[in-house]
Amino acid sequence: MLFAPDTEVALRSVVNLINTAANGEDSLRTPADLDAFLDAEEFTGTRAGNEAELRSVKRLRSLLASLWSADESTAAKTVNQLLTEARALPQLVKHDHWDWHLHATMPEAPLADRMGTEAAMAIIDVIRSKEMDRMRVCAADDCDAVVLDLSRNRSKRYCDTGNCANRAHVAAYRARKAASAE
Repeated sequence: MLFAPDTEVALRSVVNLINTAANGEDSLRTPADLDAFLDAEEFTGTRAGNEAELRSVKRLRSLLASLWSADESTAAKTVNQLLTEARALPQLVKHDHWDWHLHATMPEAPLADRMGTEAAMAIIDVIRSKEMDRMRVCAADDCDAVVLDLSRNRSKRYCDTGNCANRAHVAAYRARKAASAE
């Protein structure tokens, strides 16, 4: 395990949130879409379920996406901004089926603040561990989705949003076959 379990869950949620806007397609078009996303990510706390909340989460999504190409110093500044704006105060909690983990906002805080704080807390571990290179963009030429590489050998290059890895492997296979046929 590279990071604490709650950190890995939060980082995967950040990737999933960012990738809701991958390749020019926005899958968070309505408050209902956001609600379904939050249910899938098992995100707890209050929800307004309105357009303003959706807009704030989309702004957060853009800010988090910028971290995938940021240097360490810029990422740290962004993380600190997120924590300050949310007035984060970390607390150790245990609820539902989750064991002890950190919450840094109250469950009643605005959704974007809670999501941003959770993301920031996870990215703190990435920065402190000097593992920013695990935050990548998909290696497929026609994909802009982000990738979180938690593999031991740092080999994950393709996203999980589509068939990018499969398409790249098939293209490489065909290129090898064509080269050997000549």
